[in-house]
Amino acid sequence: MPFRKALIALALLLLAPGSALAQTQAERDRQAILGMTGTFEVTFDMREFMALQPDYKLLKPKITAGEEVVRAIEDKPGKIVLQHILVGVVGKKPMVIKHWRQDWVYEPKTVLVYASSGKWVLQPVAEADRKGAWSQTVWQTDDSPRYGAVGRWTYTDGVTQWLSSETRRPLARRDATRHPPYDHYLGTNRHILTPKGWVQQEDNAKVGTKDGKSITYARESVINSYDRFTDFPFAAADAYWAKTSSYWTKVRAAWDKAIARRSGVAVAEEPELGSVTGERLMDWADEIIDGKAQTNEAVDKAEALIDHTAATVVAAK
Repeated sequence: MPFRKALIALALLLLAPGSALAQTQAERDRQAILGMTGTFEVTFDMREFMALQPDYKLLKPKITAGEEVVRAIEDKPGKIVLQHILVGVVGKKPMVIKHWRQDWVYEPKTVLVYASSGKWVLQPVAEADRKGAWSQTVWQTDDSPRYGAVGRWTYTDGVTQWLSSETRRPLARRDATRHPPYDHYLGTNRHILTPKGWVQQEDNAKVGTKDGKSITYARESVINSYDRFTDFPFAAADAYWAKTSSYWTKVRAAWDKAIARRSGVAVAEEPELGSVTGERLMDWADEIIDGKAQTNEAVDKAEALIDHTAATVVAAK
């Protein structure tokens, strides 16, 4: 018995924060996250596979494709930020669109979660839940929030993957523009490294309210496959980022400030762009690219918009 107790004590010591084993695990996780960076051909495959109300008709599968660059714009102990940038070609000219962003934080004390329409709150993470875990917070094209969750990287049977807890998410554009009977998703997010690159897999329940009761209308599977690929003008994405990164750094800081001030943030949503700030924040970045505005001018307008929008919507709730 004393020997067994000694082994348990040793195991707990080795897994304690700051121990060599814990640092090794965290570094392995870090390398897994960085394994999602690079240049990719992406397939977005969205399929409803289960109707759960008698009058609900399943949507036809939707499959789209494109090319995307994923760069680590921040990589420091305990935090990694990955920025996605889409690259298309119009005629012979590259077209660049800043896409979504994912922030990874090791053993987070809080995570920003979607609470209700246009509202996100900082949710405390229990010590037992955050030990050895990473939060993933997903942000929209204008760096306004989308959803957040906590999960752990695992390496069982030769598969490197991260699986989130189940969380609420706002509707994606593909659904929001149809004005469906449901108003949010309840789902999990899985990231798996593959020989070709990586896959993001979502398992979503589509939930709304009917006769005063919460109702699940359908279940959906979303599989976004990122296969390594270089035969596209990915340098255009890096050129875009070189010109606008200072602006977007300030935009992220403005959102962080608004969230910290209120322990969350409220921003009205709209079907086409995701949030009411989307079009203007993206346009001001384009003005920097086109030489129509200096970075400091665009930053001033962005900071004022974020502060005003958050304050106005919160007051209206």
